[in-house]
Amino acid sequence: MADSNAILDIFGRAVRDLRISVTDRCNFRCVYCMPKEVFGRDYQFLERSELLSFEEIERLARIFVNLGVQKIRLTGGEPLVRRNIEHLIAKLASIEGLDLTLTTNGSILDKKAAGLKAAGLQRVTVSLDSLEDEVFMAMNDVNFPVQRVLAGIEAAGRAGLTPVKINAVIKRGLNEAGVVDMARHFKGTSHILRFIEYMDVGHSNGWKMDDVVPAREIISMIDAEMPLEPLEPNYPGEVANRWRYLDGSGEIGVIASVTQAFCGTCTRARISVEGSLFTCLFSTGGTDLRTALRSGAPDSVIADLITSVWGARRDRYSEIRTSETVGLPKVEMSYIGG
Repeated sequence: MADSNAILDIFGRAVRDLRISVTDRCNFRCVYCMPKEVFGRDYQFLERSELLSFEEIERLARIFVNLGVQKIRLTGGEPLVRRNIEHLIAKLASIEGLDLTLTTNGSILDKKAAGLKAAGLQRVTVSLDSLEDEVFMAMNDVNFPVQRVLAGIEAAGRAGLTPVKINAVIKRGLNEAGVVDMARHFKGTSHILRFIEYMDVGHSNGWKMDDVVPAREIISMIDAEMPLEPLEPNYPGEVANRWRYLDGSGEIGVIASVTQAFCGTCTRARISVEGSLFTCLFSTGGTDLRTALRSGAPDSVIADLITSVWGARRDRYSEIRTSETVGLPKVEMSYIGG
């Protein structure tokens, strides 16, 4: 994966990270992602034939790696509800030098962790927005208890899917009161807790700026009880600002895409569940790659298509966010992945 192969957008940003959504289905109905009033009982998810096959995903992954991608994260929906996901992981794990990770809500991770590791998965990120059952159930909206997610996190740790990262989306008036308790719970473990500012992804979650708890406020709350100091990024383009506890008992992160936009270093491309290429989490549309895959186009033609799309990329939504951009018909997170 030589740097000479990297493709650049108009701002000189290389494509380094690829997020692939493997299903649009999820067993949660989180209020910031798949609210029940939109994704209700009768919601029509994609037919299986519309989803990219594992072979098609592997082929795309190899093309992207040849264009400079170094890390692939599998997302959804909830990726672990995709049948035989371990088979896909094994295919992707055979790509030399690839950093392969997965984001999950943790609901069935306790049953899957060992098999995922055996298939070649390297790490997992688990979404967990509160340690209080009442709050967590209100956020996932399916009455799923915290303890089962915690069991999944521990199973992932035992399996070697480490370090396990825990992502908590913080929405004012809903779960910000539990920020310090979450930090205290994971302090001193090998897990890394990351707080995410509530974002205006899609158009179904009723986002308002007043609902955002800024990263600086989150850090201030924790620092007042458990002193922190900033850390340097692990690599260029890392989305989380890192902080370590002064007593050496671990670190946390904050992802401040609303109040401290990091568009200037964004290296992420996204493939939707049915094979469309999106160049930003806040995109209003994507580029169809599935048709080329299924029409017999050679890899070189698909690579040229990807290169042309990325080369024209000028996305910097979070840097230019206004009341007008917030109202744009953006793609739902459950379709494009987080």
